[in-house]
Amino acid sequence: MIKTSRHFLRLCAAVSLVFASSVLAGIENYNLPANKVAIQGYDPVTYFTLGKAVMGNASFKTQHEGVTYQFSSAETMATFTASPAKYVPTYGGWCATAMAKGEKVEIDPKNFKVTNGRLFLFFNAWYGDAKKTWLKDESGQEAKADANWKKLSGE
Repeated sequence: MIKTSRHFLRLCAAVSLVFASSVLAGIENYNLPANKVAIQGYDPVTYFTLGKAVMGNASFKTQHEGVTYQFSSAETMATFTASPAKYVPTYGGWCATAMAKGEKVEIDPKNFKVTNGRLFLFFNAWYGDAKKTWLKDESGQEAKADANWKKLSGE
């Protein structure tokens, strides 16, 4: 009986380790700072509900698949918690236009587009707005970016 229990415990530990490492392996492809807070702390839900980028508050935060998300209110946090996959940024939060080229490039969280239920984020600086390039051929850019993200992330 004791021998069987030890084997069972070892099996449980091995399964837990494999699961934990697969979750961590997945987040290594995401655009995250050391604190693992996605979208530079912006609320992922307000992009969809308000059509604008709203800074989250550290008092309202939750994790999904090892990534921390912050929210502007308890309501948006509850909305996210009920259906997190609906609100996570596309391509791990990297610039969508750059992903179409197979590159990981930082984003400006205020430069975004929601299309067909997907949140796309873009680079923006004085020398270029990646969203403008994306909009010139949105469906073509999206197909390329989807293929590159699949290769990169395995999703």
